[in-house]
Amino acid sequence: MVSKEFRQQIEGYGLTTAHILYRIPDHPGVLQTYVWQDYDLAPRFPVLTGFLDFWKRELDGPLHSVRVAHSRLIKPAEFRAVNGVLTLH
Repeated sequence: MVSKEFRQQIEGYGLTTAHILYRIPDHPGVLQTYVWQDYDLAPRFPVLTGFLDFWKRELDGPLHSVRVAHSRLIKPAEFRAVNGVLTLH
């Protein structure tokens, strides 16, 4: 049986990591960090957007900033031509 994550990668999803900075409700001058990771579709990021909407609606810590990194894990192989021959005995 094929895993859910593999099926998502075939459909174009890639691994998305979001580094979220948010303010602590009791101390608004202090920033806390949270790292979120899931499979998502670039460039619209519907899964991340849904998570951030949940955060704004349900959690007390207001968001300060979000940095996003995304990589499609299934992609054409990288090819690099090498000039030369190596012989091992």
